[in-house]
Amino acid sequence: MLVTIDDGLRQKCPRVALGCVLATVTAQTAPPELTAELAAVAQKIASLREPTAVLESPAILATRRGYKALGKDPARYRGSAEALLRRVISGKGLPQINAVVDAINLVSIECRMPIGLYDLAHVDGDVVFRAGRSGESYKGIGKYDLNLEGLPLFADALGPHGSATSDSERTMVTADTSRVLAIIVAFDDAGGLGRWTQRLVGLLERYAEGREFVTTNV
Repeated sequence: MLVTIDDGLRQKCPRVALGCVLATVTAQTAPPELTAELAAVAQKIASLREPTAVLESPAILATRRGYKALGKDPARYRGSAEALLRRVISGKGLPQINAVVDAINLVSIECRMPIGLYDLAHVDGDVVFRAGRSGESYKGIGKYDLNLEGLPLFADALGPHGSATSDSERTMVTADTSRVLAIIVAFDDAGGLGRWTQRLVGLLERYAEGREFVTTNV
């Protein structure tokens, strides 16, 4: 599988980069240790003197700039990391789905960058990161149909299946998933991707029986 960045998107977001992790996993219920890590990071943010200050972190601002450059309103279509942070700030905590999804959400909230997560059994061919085209849409996970025009998204031979805002139901990770692709989206911090892909590898290895890892930066 090849993951690439579309030239048109790169022209509008010249500093964009991707950190990719391929892994074999077991999408089991998150163990107590992972649940405790999720709770601890949420509590750390909630206990800040000004919790909303995390919404002005460099990675969040870079994502917003990327959305604007592509013609998408970042106040209406938020990057997934910002959406998670806002959930924590509002006192809702982090969602608990399974060990794989929870690990991705933990890294996303730590690095402040969106992370796409895909079941490779439902990905057809190579993956390209590009802007959504007019008329494109899909049903987001737990959401209504998402208008993809102008949204930074991932597409395979069958079309869009994920984005920096919300991934699709087609490639979502379930209890039957065994092989995944996780992609960290850095709009302005390529130098930090290695740290976060390794953080993700460590969490998947510890909590989701992760093995057969392949990591690359694009």
